[in-house]
Amino acid sequence: MNKTVGLVLIIVGIAMLIWTGFSYTKREKVVDAGPIQISADKEKSVNWPPYAGGIILVAGVIVFVTSKKK
Repeated sequence: MNKTVGLVLIIVGIAMLIWTGFSYTKREKVVDAGPIQISADKEKSVNWPPYAGGIILVAGVIVFVTSKKK
């Protein structure tokens, strides 16, 4: 079980180092006056620091290496 958790942490850490964030589009209502609705697409972004991926990667390696063999 610990080896699986370690591998998942390693994969997530590598992915976070490669992709430092993502963006998405959200539709928001600008005007809502009875039957007339006006909406606008607004782009939002989510970013995380690169050291967060490095910390998760190192934690995954530690969990993977220290896990006991069955």
